[in-house]
Amino acid sequence: MYARSTTIEAQPSSIDAGIAHVRDVVMPALQKVDGCLGVSLLVDRGSGRCIATSSWENEQAMRGSADGIRPVRDQAAQTFGGSPTVDEWEIAVLHRDHPSGPGAGVRATWLKVRPDQFDRAIAFYRESVLPAIEELEGFCSASLMIDRNSWRAVSSSTFDSLDAMERNGDQARSLRTARLRDLGADQFDVGEFELAIAHLRVPEVV
Repeated sequence: MYARSTTIEAQPSSIDAGIAHVRDVVMPALQKVDGCLGVSLLVDRGSGRCIATSSWENEQAMRGSADGIRPVRDQAAQTFGGSPTVDEWEIAVLHRDHPSGPGAGVRATWLKVRPDQFDRAIAFYRESVLPAIEELEGFCSASLMIDRNSWRAVSSSTFDSLDAMERNGDQARSLRTARLRDLGADQFDVGEFELAIAHLRVPEVV
């Protein structure tokens, strides 16, 4: 399974319009593209950072869609009032305890993985990190997406509510401190988001 993420540093005053545009324009357009499974949208209203992610059946479908959906992406970025940055990922791990509902929150951690540790890091995430994340209050699902070309990865955890995510923040920080060294990765960013649109539709990948 594969995913393409588009990050936009939006104008805070344009975020609600951007959410509506992704829901009413981007999602219907992508649903017509062969191999597209769904779309999600993360929003940080404080910083303006918004991340739209589309999921794909395979790498060929994702790359084959690039030219066709570029105008859709550019129009969405204009609605948000920012410029898009695009990343493509392999979905290495995805586990879902239960679907998220309205008001869910997502904590994303961006990592740089040492090349000689990449495959071991994926196995360690699956066998050690994921069970620990499952113990956090309000856990819904977690995923690990990787880019083998840049040796980057992003771990995302979804929780039932923004309040639950805030309450488990100290535990999550302790978990990152304890596990990152063993994971063979260096953290370079963490963000907490409102899950504004949750239709990624990725099946279990463990």
